[in-house]
Amino acid sequence: MDDTDRVTGVIVDVAMRLHRRLGPGLLESVYEQLLAAKLDQSGFLVERQKPLGLEFEGIHIEKAFRADLVVNGSVFVEVKSVEQLQPLHGKQLLTYLRIANQPVGLLINFGGAVLKDGLKRIVNNYADLSASPRLRVNQKES
Repeated sequence: MDDTDRVTGVIVDVAMRLHRRLGPGLLESVYEQLLAAKLDQSGFLVERQKPLGLEFEGIHIEKAFRADLVVNGSVFVEVKSVEQLQPLHGKQLLTYLRIANQPVGLLINFGGAVLKDGLKRIVNNYADLSASPRLRVNQKES
């Protein structure tokens, strides 16, 4: 298991514990803050609301978007608290990964009754596609 898989596994475990204990219904910012604090306690480097820049054809935008969480400098976590994820949510995270040239992100929706229904592992040109096909949003058509 590579480090990215280990990190994403811990993030999912912590998110599941949070959801089991608190359930749906809290603000996205509350889940984000708790998830960040628990990951920090576990020894991970966690950056919240990290501003990231974008360059397009010579135009640079210093703070084009904010990543909810960046764990260990490479795993992006987009936190939601909505009744149901929409396809746009996965596309948003994939775009963030592409812009930041990062391989893996997690989309975690705390708003549903069952966390696993709102959990997506998003990969951006990541060589080790060990995640279940059900968790991937950017699969190539066969």
